[in-house]
Amino acid sequence: MKILYLIRHAKSSWDNQDQTDFERPLNKRGEHDAPLMANILNKKKVEPDLIISSPAKRAFSTALIFAEKLDYNLNSVKTDDRIYEAGMRELMTLVREIDDRNKTVMIFGHNPGLTSFTNLLGDKFIPGMPTCSIVGLEFDATKWAQVERHSGKIFLFEYPKKQKIN
Repeated sequence: MKILYLIRHAKSSWDNQDQTDFERPLNKRGEHDAPLMANILNKKKVEPDLIISSPAKRAFSTALIFAEKLDYNLNSVKTDDRIYEAGMRELMTLVREIDDRNKTVMIFGHNPGLTSFTNLLGDKFIPGMPTCSIVGLEFDATKWAQVERHSGKIFLFEYPKKQKIN
C-alpha cells in the first residue's frame, strides 16, 4: 500500500510586482491556512516518510509549515525543480521514481498541474484544487512504479474554505 498526498501551496502574495512568480512568498491568509491544514493531517496522525516540494518560495514555505506541524525533519524536505510548472508527465515520472521504502509521501506543488494529476490518478473527479488544498490518494501497490492512471482511491479532499464552513 502506498499513500500520496498532493498539496497545493497556500495563498501567495502579489504585493511586490518586482518579484518573479518563483519568488512570491505566502501572504497573511496563506500563513494562516497552511498550519490549519497541516493540523488536519496531524490530527489524523499522518507521518510522512518523504516530503518533496517545488522549489518555488510559496510551495517550499507551505511544505516547511506542514513538516513542522507533522514533526518531520525540516532539513529532510526535498525540492525537485520538475514540480514547478509541472504537467502530468513530469509528476508521474517523479512519483514512479520514489524509493519504494517510502510508504507515505507528500508532494507540494502548483495548479493546474496538481489538479490534472489528481484527476489522472484518482477514482473521483475534482474540479479544482484551491490554494492549500490536500488530496489523499491510496494505491494498492507495493512499488511506486506501479502507480498508473486511475489506480488511486481518493480518501481525502480538504481545503481551507471547507474548514471555515464546518
